[in-house]
Amino acid sequence: MRRIEDIASLEALYGTPGAAATRKVADHLTPLYRKWIMAARFCVLSTVGPEGTDGSPRGDDGPVVLELDPRRLALPDWRGNQRLDSLRNIVEDGRISVMFMVPGSDTVVRVNGRAWLTDDADLRARFERTGRQPATVIVIEIAQVYTQCARALMRAGLWTAGDASEGLPSVGEILAEMTAGAEGGAAYDSAWPDRAKRSMW
Repeated sequence: MRRIEDIASLEALYGTPGAAATRKVADHLTPLYRKWIMAARFCVLSTVGPEGTDGSPRGDDGPVVLELDPRRLALPDWRGNQRLDSLRNIVEDGRISVMFMVPGSDTVVRVNGRAWLTDDADLRARFERTGRQPATVIVIEIAQVYTQCARALMRAGLWTAGDASEGLPSVGEILAEMTAGAEGGAAYDSAWPDRAKRSMW
């Protein structure tokens, strides 16, 4: 199978992008981009570091990010699995991309830029929930913000195709598979909802 190894060969297969694809790019939050991103309760954070790449889902019960100013966003690092993959990458190499999604909309808004971490007490306090604060906050410096083509979500029927989760393996089952039955299983799955509820923030 042929491997494409240079940009000229790649571009020959696709041609040039339409005018709208380049004209929609901003280097800061315009009023309409701000409105869209502030409606997003979910995003995917992509980072790169010396050990490779990482993609991490992030979500909240309101806007997933806070606007610090038109060129900076703040993303709280709420409790997760404590692997710190994204955070390690940000410390080592600040390049990031964030894809913001709003349920029901096939549009995705993407922010490219650089990020850094802070444990600033005042900023952390702005995210307080039920007496808890994130350990750190990711500060995102915007280089580009733009909408991405809606076709991917339309093809997938992400919001319209109904619940496709029936029959999928649970996390407990996957963990049991990976540990030859030493961990995970039904007990893990049974305990998870209460554990998640107690540690959501």
